[in-house]
Amino acid sequence: MELGSRDAFSRMGTLGIEEEFYIVDAEGRPTSGTDDLVYGRDPPAAVPEGFEHELFECTIEAQTELIEGGDDPATALATVREALVDHAAADGYRIAAAGLHPAAKWRELDHVQKPRYQAQLDRIQYPQHRNTTAGLHVHVGVDDADKAVWVANRLRWHCSVLLALSANSPFWNGFDTGLASARAKVFENLPNTGIPSAFEDFDAFQRYERRMVETDSIADRGELWFDVRPHTGHGTVEVRAPDAQRDPDVTLALAEYVRALVVDYAERYEDGESVPSLRRELLDENKWRAIRRGHDAAFVDRDGEGTTPLGEVVDAECDRLGVSGIREVYEAESGAARQRRLREESGADALREDLVLNA
Repeated sequence: MELGSRDAFSRMGTLGIEEEFYIVDAEGRPTSGTDDLVYGRDPPAAVPEGFEHELFECTIEAQTELIEGGDDPATALATVREALVDHAAADGYRIAAAGLHPAAKWRELDHVQKPRYQAQLDRIQYPQHRNTTAGLHVHVGVDDADKAVWVANRLRWHCSVLLALSANSPFWNGFDTGLASARAKVFENLPNTGIPSAFEDFDAFQRYERRMVETDSIADRGELWFDVRPHTGHGTVEVRAPDAQRDPDVTLALAEYVRALVVDYAERYEDGESVPSLRRELLDENKWRAIRRGHDAAFVDRDGEGTTPLGEVVDAECDRLGVSGIREVYEAESGAARQRRLREESGADALREDLVLNA
């Protein structure tokens, strides 16, 4: 039984960025290419660990090397994106990014044969069979296991802010859902997803993790797909709330914000700050607001007494944490709005082309 340990939590403030992408053909339509890119030949020198399968043969994951204090996240992200684009091009494929690809019709696309995913399909059935989602996952190292759980508890409120800023999936199976992030709602149909309950400490989280494995609820700890979790293997707090992004600057801004949040809350933990409590149902309400409205969302405040528009939340967070990227993301056209505008003004072909990475 693969379980992590307290010992994994040993470094503070390291960063790792995982991005899920679509493999597309010359017309920008999702196509089966994962086996070629993962198994067909050696990985590119710039990414010696290579790339990973996702559930469908048209989806693939790329992750940066560990980004430490003096490293430049922009360089690390550009390195892995460029390597993936070039690697795919050598086999005649292209790479596209969105929370859901507007041309991805799950009944017409093949799942990978990897035993892990086949087992999930057999166990979960319909919700996993249609899971053509692509997300952005940000890992930040934390140097103490109890601290990581405390920080993850605090980040639950911020997950909806991150989702709203990143909302980039209005279309599902070719239709406009009326949502800013249909990906989040599609993914939520899987078990062990969404915003988790708070955990008292690391022992409580590990007991839960162990029980889920021992009762055959999950095959391994990686199947706890919550919007935020302490990752007991990597020794990180992992945020999984955002949609995938075509624009690397948006990815970097979201990663900057997550890293700043984790470092800030880690310092508050050391100072012995008490934790305000907001009902899980209100956290779920905030997530729904992000799913439905994206940049136009307003969120139930942490004290549960009122609501604050996303723009005001962003201004306050930028001032509090000394970050600026998410303000630029908020002030720009959202991914969901851009997709709708392009399809309305220029058609589906132009929209598919716009989602293709040029790196």
